[in-house]
Amino acid sequence: MNLKEKLKEARENLAEVKVAVEAGEKTADELEAAIKSVEELQKQIEKADEAEKLLGTLKNPTDEPAEKEETKMEYKNIGEFVAAQVKEGNIDPKKKFSLTAPAFKAASAMLLPSSVSPTYTATVDTNLVLNYRRPLMVADLFAQEMISGNALTYFKESATIEGSPANATDYTAEGGAKRMMSFGDPTAVTVPLRKIASYMKESDELIDDTPWLATAINDRGMYQHMLEVENYLVATLSSTSGIGTGNKLTPEGIFAAMMTVQNTSGYAPDAIVINPTDYQHLRLRKDGNNQYYGGGFFYNQYSSDGIVEQPSLWGLRTVVTSAVATGTCLVGAFHAGASVVRKSSGVTVDITNTDQDDFVKNLITILIEERLALAVRYPSAFVKISGSSTSTEF
Repeated sequence: MNLKEKLKEARENLAEVKVAVEAGEKTADELEAAIKSVEELQKQIEKADEAEKLLGTLKNPTDEPAEKEETKMEYKNIGEFVAAQVKEGNIDPKKKFSLTAPAFKAASAMLLPSSVSPTYTATVDTNLVLNYRRPLMVADLFAQEMISGNALTYFKESATIEGSPANATDYTAEGGAKRMMSFGDPTAVTVPLRKIASYMKESDELIDDTPWLATAINDRGMYQHMLEVENYLVATLSSTSGIGTGNKLTPEGIFAAMMTVQNTSGYAPDAIVINPTDYQHLRLRKDGNNQYYGGGFFYNQYSSDGIVEQPSLWGLRTVVTSAVATGTCLVGAFHAGASVVRKSSGVTVDITNTDQDDFVKNLITILIEERLALAVRYPSAFVKISGSSTSTEF
């Protein structure tokens, strides 16, 4: 058995010892001995290679050179082929000549001879080409809070009021009994934090050898996490009991929803969340003069200077996103009406090679998780519109 075969056997033994140590069947001393055995064999092989190189330099200079094998020249294109024939004296460029050249492919195929396989020297672009990323904007509309516990409890004022001060036609007489007012007990509302978590497995060689790929994996994992957070916020708000409803996804229907928010909650609406398809239907509406209400593709409204790519609806911040389904629109006082409540630890990213059989398979597990909730303290500050944006009825 030569040294390389012994090294291979020693490495296999080292892998087995590692597994046994993990299982508690072997000790750390046995693992250290296996590692030293591999290292010693590697040193012996390195010394042998150095000795072989030294012997090569001591070769007798009178030795006859080895007979060279006849090599067949390969040419990348027809120009290179002709130039070589001139250089070798096979043709006289001053005289007319006819030359049978090997077959070459079309220019789009780099003009390589049909018998030659192309060899490419690749330049590695370490930037990963990512797929489409939906802009994540909904979470920023809400107020942001951090807590240390596992749930948030807040108290909602009762709508029950008994008694009232004297009105304008029934004042309390001097010395008379005053009227009593009483309010119902506030209602405690508890919102538990929800855990949003996922993990992925990757080869540890990828992480060690190409750090840029590790970064890209983390970026992709974090994007998918925040995408799920946004989906959770939209779904929670849409299904919250007590928010208003509308059935006309039209300019007038949206404005009516804005007034409903202000009348019922007392807060001025600050944003609209709408699907791109529905926004397109509204954006391309025209008046009786065949002019776009939101401005044309060359000028703003009625040929005024400037153009806005996505003009806002009724002056409110308009978030155009597929986070809401087609035919659905959310109008509300987002910042005043609800809060995104997060655990004070924030988003955590854990990496380990001890999950399941990661160690023996050279894998790592990347875990991303966060605990949060949407506290909708004022449901009346929101209106959900469900309807057709293609309707011509305002």
